[in-house]
Amino acid sequence: MNTQDKFKFTETHEWANPEDDGLVWVGISDHAQEALGDVMFFQAPKLGQLVEQGQNIAVIESVKAASDIHAPVSGEIVALNPDVESQPESINAKPYSVWLFKIKPSSDANLAIELQNLMGLEKYSATAGA
Repeated sequence: MNTQDKFKFTETHEWANPEDDGLVWVGISDHAQEALGDVMFFQAPKLGQLVEQGQNIAVIESVKAASDIHAPVSGEIVALNPDVESQPESINAKPYSVWLFKIKPSSDANLAIELQNLMGLEKYSATAGA
């Protein structure tokens, strides 16, 4: 399981994990998957899609509800997790290990600023009531 120490979180319960390869891996928090219940479907963004921080870019559906997924950082969608399409329920089992898509940031400078707009694990946990 990934460590959430370096993860950044949005107010809308997405996590962003900036990796050494320069890409930002994106998923949903444990709080989000618990609130959703059993995930049944994930409508991914399009490969090559340019996104802005906070933009609604995907949808996740469960037996309880549908929820928008927002881009935690600006950039280009460069990878989609094929396992999520075939096994969306895997999000419930390991929300911090299952990434939904990867974003190539617009620029390093922009990424640094945008990551400052997000919350660390401690602040997110307090806000999310975890």
